[in-house]
Amino acid sequence: MCDRCDGSGGRCGFNSSTNTFACHCITGSFPSTCDEISDGSSTRLSWWLIMTIGLAGIAVLSFVIICSVKRGYLSNNSMVWWNKDAKNDHFTAEEILRNFGSMAPKRYTYSDVKKLTNSFKHKVGQGGYGVVFKGELPDGRIVAVKVLGESKGNGEEFINEVASISRTSHVNIVNLLGFCYERTKRALIYEFVQNGSLDKFIHEKGSSITNCYLDSKTMFQIVVGIARGLEYLHRGCRTRILHFDIKPHNILLDENLCPKISDFGLAKLCKTRDISIVSMTGMRGTVGYIAPEVFSRYFGGVSHKSDVYSYGMLVLEMVAGRKNLDDGVLSHGSENYFPNWIYDKLEKGETYDTSGDITGDDQDNMIKRMIMVSLWCIQTNPSDRPSMGKVIEMLECNSELPQFPPKPFLNSPTRSAQHDSSTSTTS
Repeated sequence: MCDRCDGSGGRCGFNSSTNTFACHCITGSFPSTCDEISDGSSTRLSWWLIMTIGLAGIAVLSFVIICSVKRGYLSNNSMVWWNKDAKNDHFTAEEILRNFGSMAPKRYTYSDVKKLTNSFKHKVGQGGYGVVFKGELPDGRIVAVKVLGESKGNGEEFINEVASISRTSHVNIVNLLGFCYERTKRALIYEFVQNGSLDKFIHEKGSSITNCYLDSKTMFQIVVGIARGLEYLHRGCRTRILHFDIKPHNILLDENLCPKISDFGLAKLCKTRDISIVSMTGMRGTVGYIAPEVFSRYFGGVSHKSDVYSYGMLVLEMVAGRKNLDDGVLSHGSENYFPNWIYDKLEKGETYDTSGDITGDDQDNMIKRMIMVSLWCIQTNPSDRPSMGKVIEMLECNSELPQFPPKPFLNSPTRSAQHDSSTSTTS
């Protein structure tokens, strides 16, 4: 008996309660050998084996996946079931389509986009977030196709632009016709605005397309049109929108030189109707047009008045006919800060003719009105700036000119400020 017990891996012994032989094993005591396992012990051993095998299987599977990723057989993007950002992107894009129903912009495949643009043959422009190509829809309409660079992030700028423009319908806002969303392949399909961006008319002494400069009347109409578009974004559309990147490059002109605000990649949608103060982390915009409070909370809270500041700088640039950060014209120093330079000319009673040259003739009240209003728009303290509704009122008032504004005292941030700033602006 002991030989059989020892052979099964047990130890011979005696069960005092039954006065019989017992084989003491690792899993308990048995009448003869360790092979005679009771039902209860069998169940416990089975679970132990299942857990051991399961854990070993998980470890092996994890090892195989990690090796596959490192060797290039799998990519992080292909593992979408673990990619939270990919899920959020997909959900947000589908949410846009559901929210707007039949009014939602049409969704195109990337193959469609290639066909629309004839394999991206005709490039018409390039911005901070992508390249713009001329294309044609199946119905013959000419469109502008903005193809965004491949992104490893969650496509926040892309979804932001689709969501922002989908909520708008205004003559001074560019019309979004459709979009493409296939993971890293993203594109926006807009109406084609024939005359391109405003900066071509300002900085090239006339557009190469039209070969003309902006006379004071046309300039004034453009200034008012941009103001109306911004007023609509701030107060008129269903969801309040702050643009945060108003500049000549983002203003498009159609065949009648009607302005259309474009490029909503940095825009912020406000869920409440109150846009007097909004929460924002980091700095948005283009140097030369960024409101002081956007790059430093010291100057106040970020609000719709931040767009007003950018608008004011844009109008001053239109009147002067050159960039507000033109190193070839202005040297460094507060006395040569672009708005101060214009302010000094205004104090001396000088104004501009339609080509941007200084004259001593103060008869052009239209130009002077634009300068006065824009100087109010760029006041350092946000509370001193008018709303866009007030701006329109000041521009279109046929009576006396606006009150002479205080002189701006803040220098423009340097080009490196956009990269050097680590301030998080929240309110």
